[in-house]
Amino acid sequence: MKKDITTKEIIQAITKELGKYILNLKIEDIKFIDKELKRIEKREADIVALCKIDDVEKILHIEIQNDNQTLIPRRMLRYYNDIKTKFEKYEVLQYLIYIGKKKLTMKDEIKEENLHFKFKIVDMHKIDCEKLIKMDTPDALVLSILCDFKDKKELDILLYITKRLEELVDDSSELGKYMLMLETLSENRDLKDKLKEVENMLRDVRLEDLPSYEIGLEKGIKKGIEKGIEKGQKEEKIAITRSLLDILDDRTISERIGLDIKEVKKIRAENKN
Repeated sequence: MKKDITTKEIIQAITKELGKYILNLKIEDIKFIDKELKRIEKREADIVALCKIDDVEKILHIEIQNDNQTLIPRRMLRYYNDIKTKFEKYEVLQYLIYIGKKKLTMKDEIKEENLHFKFKIVDMHKIDCEKLIKMDTPDALVLSILCDFKDKKELDILLYITKRLEELVDDSSELGKYMLMLETLSENRDLKDKLKEVENMLRDVRLEDLPSYEIGLEKGIKKGIEKGIEKGQKEEKIAITRSLLDILDDRTISERIGLDIKEVKKIRAENKN
């Protein structure tokens, strides 16, 4: 059964984070301009929105594709013409995000005697999911489901992403939003059934027991230690320590961060209060 995202909040979140983490676009304001295109479904995803990008209003069109189709350039051209007909004064940025399992073979342009049309294709095979997982933010974790899992098991990755989301997001409504995003994007990867299996397993799983635990372990080490320890700022060390309390024991934190173990124990005690 296909699932449509009907809430503006969810679609806005996905659009902003796709722009930030995948397309390298700094998107500010978003206004969706066509209800027919404001949807994410299994096998297909179309987003058309008026966005402020680097203080300039532009039309952003994103399509998520999980199989190679020879007529994609024609389809993108049709979208371009439809958008330009309604919004002639705006520049149109078009992206196709390919998440299929097979090697990308689709062309990104049409070259004919009287026509030259081109759009951009992002091949998610070239983006390692670890890159996003190590960012350790809810948005990056959700989007990592679109990336290449390399040689890692799908179930392991989904378990890690879902468990870590539960730890990072305290508010239940916010967690629900991220889970809806994750569920929706999982359909694009044909991972819906595996995600349901993961959701049923979560109560009996500890993060540190997951085979993929080492993927996320580096988040506190690389992101924090370089920032805090190299600068020698105790405040940074304390902040990093707090972020690691749920995933490392006191002695390991002390050794990695460079704080006396008594201080680590004190921070842990304060954190419980």
